[in-house]
Amino acid sequence: MNSNPTIFILDAGGTGFKFSAVRDGLEVIEPFTIPSAAPTLEEVLKKFIMGFHECETRCGEKAAAISFCFPGPADYPNGIIGDLENLPAFRGGVALKAMLENEFQVPVYINNDGDLFAYGEALGGLLPEVNKLLAQQRNPKQYQNLLGVTIGTGFGGGIVINKVLLNGDNSAGGEINRFRNPIHPETSAEDSISIRAVRRVYGLEAGIAFDNTPHPFDIYKIAKGEKQGNKEAALKSWEVLATALADVLANAISLIDGIIVIGGGLSGAWPVFMPTLIKKMNEPFVGLNGNPLSRMETDAYNLMDPEDMIRFTEKPGMMIKVPFSNKQVWYDPTKRVGVGITKLGTSSAVAVGAYAYAMEQLKKG
Repeated sequence: MNSNPTIFILDAGGTGFKFSAVRDGLEVIEPFTIPSAAPTLEEVLKKFIMGFHECETRCGEKAAAISFCFPGPADYPNGIIGDLENLPAFRGGVALKAMLENEFQVPVYINNDGDLFAYGEALGGLLPEVNKLLAQQRNPKQYQNLLGVTIGTGFGGGIVINKVLLNGDNSAGGEINRFRNPIHPETSAEDSISIRAVRRVYGLEAGIAFDNTPHPFDIYKIAKGEKQGNKEAALKSWEVLATALADVLANAISLIDGIIVIGGGLSGAWPVFMPTLIKKMNEPFVGLNGNPLSRMETDAYNLMDPEDMIRFTEKPGMMIKVPFSNKQVWYDPTKRVGVGITKLGTSSAVAVGAYAYAMEQLKKG
C-alpha cells in the first residue's frame, strides 16, 4: 500500500469521460476514455461506476478520494447536477456525489471544468512559470491571481485569487460564458467564442451551409495557408472569435487583475488569433469628448511572443526622490497583465487542479 493517497480523476465532457489516477501530483495510470453517449441516465451513471472501478483495477488499490470536473449548472458542494445541454439525460437534479460515495465509500469532490483548469494552471502551470521568469529577470514582481478560460465546445472559466480557487456562493464563480456577446448583444459571449462560432462565421463568409463547414482545426490550417480552402473566410472566423474574446477578457481581468491563461480545444489555434486578441484588449475607448481612454488600467502582453514575454518580465521603473530628504525609492509606474496558453495542456491542468482540490479537502477532514 502506498503511503501517499491516490486520487481518482475524471474529466467529464459531452462526448467522453476521461478517467485517470493521480498520486503526488503525477498520473500513475495511462488515462482512458469511455464514450459518454447512452440512451438513458441509468446507463450514463453506470459508466461512471465502471470507469472508477477500472481505475481500481489498473492501480491495484482503492482511491483515498474521487475528484473530477463536470459541466454545470450544478450544486457543486453537494454534488447535484442540474439540467445539462450536452448530456440531456441529466434532468431535474442528479445526486452524483452521493451515488459515488455510496458505491466507493470515499469522499467525492465535483467542480466545474473551468475552475479545475484554472486551479491546475495556477498551481503548476502558467502562473508559476511566469513568476519563475520574473525572478530570473531580477524583477521583484510576483503574480498571485489568475483567470483561466477554456474555449471549445463551450466557453468556460475559473478564477484563482492568492492561489485560492474562487467557487462563489452559488457554485457560479467564473461563469464567464454568461458575459454579453459584444458582437451580437442579444446573446451570450459563447455564441462567438466556441467551436460552433468558428464554423458559423467560416460558413457565412465562404457561402456554405454550416453542416458542410470544416472543423476548427482545418479552419486553422486554412488560415495558415497549410490547407486548401477559403483563407479569407478562415482568417475572418478567428478574427471574430478574437474580437469577442478580447472584450470579455478585458472586462473580466479588470476585476481580477492577474495572469490570463487560455485552454480548451481551440487554444491550439493561438498563432492566428492571439495577435488580434492582444491588439483588441489594448485598443482605447473613445470618450464622449472624442479623446482616447485606455481600455484597461493595465496593458496586455502576449506571453506566447518571446519578445513580448521579455518585455513583460523585465524589470522596469526608475529611482525617484523622497520629498524633503536625500533618499530615493524604486518606482514602477507600469501595470501589466499577461495572456498565455496552457502550459500543462487542458486535461492535465484539470487533473492537477482536481488532485490539489481533493488533497486540500482531505486535510480539512
